[in-house]
Amino acid sequence: MEYCKKYPQAATALQEWYYEFVSIELKNFNELKKIYGNASLVADDRVVFNIMGNKYRLVIRVLFDFKAIQIKWFGTHAEYDKIDVTTIQFKKKKDGTKNN
Repeated sequence: MEYCKKYPQAATALQEWYYEFVSIELKNFNELKKIYGNASLVADDRVVFNIMGNKYRLVIRVLFDFKAIQIKWFGTHAEYDKIDVTTIQFKKKKDGTKNN
């Protein structure tokens, strides 16, 4: 995972979140909110999670009908304050490698 390389101090917490999240069955945001009380729903089915006690933020798009997620962004809380969470996208560098 690209973000684990960029933020090695958060790698374990991010991987734990991922494996926990993909192992549960969720039908809608209300079910998600019961498990992740700090999650916030934003535009375009995007959900923001606090990682490592709110030191980091994770933005994903959840497609409940298809049981799929798209990771849109991950970074520190300070970096999060500088982005538009409703439009941020996972980007690739010009050479084709992933970046953000």
